[in-house]
Amino acid sequence: MLEDKYLVRINRFIQDMPPLSVSVSRILELSKNPKVDAKMLNDVISVDPVLTGKVLKLVNSAYYSMPNRVTSLVRAIVMLGINTIKNLVISTGVISAVNQKKDENGALDMTSFWRHSVGVGVLAKFLALKQNVDPKLVEEYFVAGLLHDIGKLPLDFVIAEGYKDIVELSKNKKLPLCQLESKYLGINHAELGERIVDLWKLPTNLRETITFHHNIDDVHPQFKRLVSTVMIANNISNKIWSGAAGDYAVEEDISLLLENTGLTENDLNEAVLNADAGVKKAEIFLNI
Repeated sequence: MLEDKYLVRINRFIQDMPPLSVSVSRILELSKNPKVDAKMLNDVISVDPVLTGKVLKLVNSAYYSMPNRVTSLVRAIVMLGINTIKNLVISTGVISAVNQKKDENGALDMTSFWRHSVGVGVLAKFLALKQNVDPKLVEEYFVAGLLHDIGKLPLDFVIAEGYKDIVELSKNKKLPLCQLESKYLGINHAELGERIVDLWKLPTNLRETITFHHNIDDVHPQFKRLVSTVMIANNISNKIWSGAAGDYAVEEDISLLLENTGLTENDLNEAVLNADAGVKKAEIFLNI
């Protein structure tokens, strides 16, 4: 089990994580208002030139494939929709806060880690479209997939050597990383992710995904489809990019997840074929 001094350091690391920017925090508050409109969103984002620049860069990237260049924030909000812009702001805000520089001796290769994260987001969004999820909501699947593993970062930053041993064990024995974390550390990345979510007051859909993406039984019924989709996307990602985020085990029985989503094996095969191209387009999220 993890020594108390390391638990203290991990808790301190989470507490000391940089806060989300004022603008992102205000967007999170606005998102709780069912009557939020484009003007309200524009009023918050437009006073933050850095955030405005990031939004417009993303909107004009290959990820969204807009037919014409968008130079107006208002036009971007109108064209992509309030929910998409909200999720875009959340994802960029969180990545900016957690993507800290570290030495190269950690258990996780950060380039591979974020490629895995982007891959899960891309696959989750693709599978959401296969389920005919409301177009206004599909971006939530991307963001949930993108951020599902953020609880691994405190472990990699604070106890790099010990965590490296656990990752190696997952690699050698093909055992689930989350289970090994619980066994040898007494805590796992999903539980740490929950603490980060609570610190930043992220939306409930992200809380459910980050906290329960290894435990579908505890997910609130409202979010079963979302979390099941992210879990399937994570399963696919671990198959095609083995160990990219430190987990070398692949769950073989995903029948319950397929039942929760209505997805078929053909859908999953199609997702695999489109994965690399989708990731290439979505990597813009890591370069802003």
